[in-house]
Amino acid sequence: MNKLMKLLSLCLLLSFVLPVQAKVDAVMNEPDQVYLFSYSNHDGRSGLKFAWSPDGEKWFSVADGFAYVNSDFGPWGRAKTMFKPHLMQTRADGKWHCIWAATHTGEALAYVTSPDLQKWEAQKYFSSAERGKYEPKDVFPTTEKKVLINGQEQEGWMQEVSYATVQSIIRFAEAKKYRQSLNAERTEQDPVRFANLKPVEATIQVKADEAKSISNHLIGIFFEDINYAADGGLYAELIQNRDFEYAPTDRGNDQNWNSTHSWSVRGANGKLSIATENPIHPNNSHYAVLEVNMPAEVSLVNSGFDGIAVKKEEKYDFSFFSKMLEGKGGKVKVALQTKDGKEVAMAVLSVTSKEWKKQRAVLTAYQDATDAVLTITPLVWMGTQQLALDMVSLFPQKTFKGRKNGLRADLAQTLADLHPRFVRFPGGCVAHGDGIDNIYDWKGSIGPLEARKPLRNLWGYHQTRGLGYHEYFLFCEDMGAEPVPVVAAGVPCQNSGTCAHHSKGELTCMGQQGGIPMEEMPQYIQDVLDLIEYANGDARKTVWGKKRAEAGHPKPFNLKYIGIGNEDMITEVFVERFKMIFDAVKEKYPEVTVIGTTGPFYEGTDYEVGWELATELGVPMVDEHYYVEPGWLIHNQDYYDRYDRKKAKVYLGEYAAHLPGRPNNVETALAEALYLTAVERNGDVVEMTSYAPLLAKDGHTQWNPDLIYFNNTEVKPTVGYYTQLMYGQNSGNEYFASDVKLNNGWDAVKKRVGVSVVKDVHTGDYIVKLVNMLPVEVSARVKLDGVALVNPSATKTVLAGDPKDRGAKPVSSDFKVEGNDFPYAMPAYSFTVIRIHQNIEKKK
Repeated sequence: MNKLMKLLSLCLLLSFVLPVQAKVDAVMNEPDQVYLFSYSNHDGRSGLKFAWSPDGEKWFSVADGFAYVNSDFGPWGRAKTMFKPHLMQTRADGKWHCIWAATHTGEALAYVTSPDLQKWEAQKYFSSAERGKYEPKDVFPTTEKKVLINGQEQEGWMQEVSYATVQSIIRFAEAKKYRQSLNAERTEQDPVRFANLKPVEATIQVKADEAKSISNHLIGIFFEDINYAADGGLYAELIQNRDFEYAPTDRGNDQNWNSTHSWSVRGANGKLSIATENPIHPNNSHYAVLEVNMPAEVSLVNSGFDGIAVKKEEKYDFSFFSKMLEGKGGKVKVALQTKDGKEVAMAVLSVTSKEWKKQRAVLTAYQDATDAVLTITPLVWMGTQQLALDMVSLFPQKTFKGRKNGLRADLAQTLADLHPRFVRFPGGCVAHGDGIDNIYDWKGSIGPLEARKPLRNLWGYHQTRGLGYHEYFLFCEDMGAEPVPVVAAGVPCQNSGTCAHHSKGELTCMGQQGGIPMEEMPQYIQDVLDLIEYANGDARKTVWGKKRAEAGHPKPFNLKYIGIGNEDMITEVFVERFKMIFDAVKEKYPEVTVIGTTGPFYEGTDYEVGWELATELGVPMVDEHYYVEPGWLIHNQDYYDRYDRKKAKVYLGEYAAHLPGRPNNVETALAEALYLTAVERNGDVVEMTSYAPLLAKDGHTQWNPDLIYFNNTEVKPTVGYYTQLMYGQNSGNEYFASDVKLNNGWDAVKKRVGVSVVKDVHTGDYIVKLVNMLPVEVSARVKLDGVALVNPSATKTVLAGDPKDRGAKPVSSDFKVEGNDFPYAMPAYSFTVIRIHQNIEKKK
């Protein structure tokens, strides 16, 4: 009894002590006014940081150097710099203003405002001579100062503020850091996070009476020419630099990247040069001149894209344009040879014309080869001869769907297997280009190949554009996918940095200040309208419809969507031009859905202003992009639950889960599968989604991870590809709400179990998708309440493995479903699709 009384007394004492103890963290004697110091690191790469001091002498770092705003000026990454930020507060309205040097030289300045040092408006950029135009008037005093922060001297500006201001920015940073800690969760931490976690039991109650229609176009693909995705990749051309149009400016002024790249001369009596007089077409101004002094054997050699791969007994279409500049010419042997000189295919042509003439031949491979080169060898010519060559081409006859100028069959089929409902093309950043002169002009990508206008690829190589707009439309048609072309909104990529290519000043050569001159916008808008006419116009009554027919496609492509802009900064330059294009398309083609943009992230100034603009203009759909950690996808499954259904629909145009080192493995694939269960739940507001980037060639990768890797002979889908495959091949257009009850109420457990149940109304199939990102099995009971199943049969497809596994593939098998209520054990770290077929006998 005595012990019990002591225990009760202790509890009572604690009840009084603990509330008092909880206030120890609060400082009762807080200052009213303190000093705020604003600065950035000396290298300019830290963004705007703060420190505070009660007396102006001893300084405390705010949120351990958290960056409250970063400079958006200049190209990607390290080029975005902030030097000597000067923070000021106006007396009249308490608004904050910050001006900084955006480059090392200080020639370009940046300006941004904020009501609270947390939410920032769009940045503006101007020359140092214009500083007075942006410098705020009647501000509280600031003092330039050097202070010691965490043992390092920093240079910046000091001013007096309320302590409440400091507290608010600290709370803001702490909330951000907490969210970042959630996003940083990794499966490698699961042995600790889920220590002693036992198998979980789940009851999944599917409510057939709470069905809703969802998008028919939810799963698609986004193609951008990055990582050699087009030339040397999906486009089946085997000859590199076939047009002799490579230029050093394609590749950062690399002087080895020129018109003779990938070409060489074999034989001492031969010489290769490049000429520009009287080309085949002004858009294709360079051609090769092979000078030979016979009778010695001389060959012009092309190494292809990492060699030329051919298969035994398969046929390859060869062609070139040629003319004799000097001499009579004669027979020319065209051959494929292995690196050790063994010939594996050969044909002979006659070249004698003094004018450009296209020649053709068919090469049949005698054997397989992975490293062949193409050789062009004059035969039995006498004396000195000069042969001009251009548009040297070698195509497999076995292209996707057998199309001429077509696509690599195995790679295209791998994409078609995804059953994409749409294809977004040609970018991405490629669409709005690196500077105004690099904006992708669709008209330069159609017509005869020799007349197409090649382009510098902002990813650092050359675009022949043999894979052009017409071929993109055909590819969509061949897969039964909607074409979704994307055009620039009158501005280039916000990460443009064309100073290396032009003698412009720092300010005007960066993409943030770029915009098609207003006097040229009417023609640009007409080009956009002409694109829609090319896709949909009558072949007999419209100019561009006739051009489509001349290209071999009299019937319209039935274009329903067009994107305007790509993750642009929502600046004044952008807004003015976007509105002009949007209004013109809406007026002439109201039946075409315009897809706007909300910037490159899921939050921040561009995202917020982009949505405000879309709402103001009544844009029917917006394109959102975010590359995030798997933890973000786990902790934001309610992201679209909160969206206003009365505003624009959403196209999630670019997304992927990124881990340190950028692997594409089971962890990233399952995080994407988990998030897509929530996207399907919101398929009434999310119209389309596409993983990005799509393709990457081994040894030529500018970005990781990608969905599919390949070389000249292999296609190597990733684990993430199989997530897309399982969703694409099991799409539905009716969604059923479901309650998921777990025997473990821990929030971390709940967030790692995802369920989506849909119906394909065309087949009558019910499709159950189950994701388990836990390290233990989930024993589930699926109850399809209110669903009438008739003689059901089912297939089960399971993608599972160790989270670090990069080689996991799905396995399919029959699955027994006897009624509306069936059990299923979800393996640890797995994504399962159960497709239930209705076997209804047709009446005779």
